[in-house]
Order: sequence, then structure tokens, then C-alpha cells
Amino acid sequence: MTKPYVYRDWIIKPNMVEALQAYVEQGRPLGGFLTAVLENDLVRACGNADDDNVNNIPAFAAWLYNECPLSAWGSPEKVRAWLTAHEQEKERK
Repeated sequence: MTKPYVYRDWIIKPNMVEALQAYVEQGRPLGGFLTAVLENDLVRACGNADDDNVNNIPAFAAWLYNECPLSAWGSPEKVRAWLTAHEQEKERK
């Protein structure tokens, strides 16, 4: 079972960690909140977050910085390119 990601007093729940890991490892698309987090869109992330996630946004920022490849997040273009690269890899197999 996936463990929560803990940064100081903030926590990312295991199901969210699993979704982020699937995005990184498999290029799996994400929902509105996590996509906004990956695209570095704080306003949209807050607007799409449930109460638990909005209260733990600093943990998501720490996870990106510490766990996620730089080429996989930071702008809509980077996220789109990451997903496209994974889709192309799947098509080659």
C-alpha cells in the first residue's frame, strides 16, 4: 500500500500519491486539481481542491520539488509534453 507523503505538518493522502506516481511513471492523465498543481496554476488548484487537498497544498509543492522530474511539471506545455511522450511510447510497444 502506498504511504502518505508528509511534508512538515502537511500530508498528501495515499490515493493522491498513487495518482501522481501513475502520472510520472505511466503518463496517466489526472483530474482537475492535480493537473492544475502540475501546471503550476495555484488559483485553479485551489478552486478544484476539496477541503483536505486545499489545506495540504504545501505538501503537493514539496512533492513536486522533491519527487517529480522537472520536465513533468511547471506549465501546461510541460504537462502536455509529458503525457504526449508517454502516449507515443505506448503506441510504439
